Amino acid sequence: MQNLQAQERKIMGKQVKTLRKEGLLPAVIYGEGVSSQAISIPYREFEKVYGEAGESTLITLDVVGKPYNVLIHDVTYDPLSGNILHADFYAARMDKLIRTKVPIEFFGESPAVKNESGILVKVAQELEVEAFPQDLPHSLRADISALAVFKSKLSVKNILIPQGVRILADPEEIICLVEAPRSEEELGALEKAPEEIVAEVKTEQEIKKEMQEKEKIEEAA
Repeated sequence: MQNLQAQERKIMGKQVKTLRKEGLLPAVIYGEGVSSQAISIPYREFEKVYGEAGESTLITLDVVGKPYNVLIHDVTYDPLSGNILHADFYAARMDKLIRTKVPIEFFGESPAVKNESGILVKVAQELEVEAFPQDLPHSLRADISALAVFKSKLSVKNILIPQGVRILADPEEIICLVEAPRSEEELGALEKAPEEIVAEVKTEQEIKKEMQEKEKIEEAA
């Protein structure tokens, strides 16, 4: 398993900005039988582990010499810079089933896409699964090489399910399909002139004006 070293954190609130300037990421660990604890971890080390483990792979978090088996449960980003601001770690019990979402990894080559210029449409990007923490997969793999013609599709039942994992979705639920390429007429219809689009959309001011007029009519009545 991946391993991260953490330190106890006493700096809270807006003061955590000082931690980030020092290359540390504020975080918290919690779970069954584990009291919530504020911690900090090296930003670059977390970024590397998170890139490899994601949120569905068990890692070891060492907090001042005490190891925990955890999942990276939630990550908060700065909406402007895209930098990670905070992370939550969930301490998992190894003897208890847990539920989490796992990304779908599409692999292989679709003949309909390669030879017929079809468009691969990924309907689902992740699925909820149930498993013991040690059995959670990094991803769910789906082979698209069976998509040989237009309108062919893959469902949940076509996913290669790892041992010990149960997918909590309808086996018939579609996860991807192949559409025929768009004709020039269809593409032209999509390229509507901006003034035509604007003409179809009422402005906020127009909507408010209509509401005010309706209120006046009701009051007069």
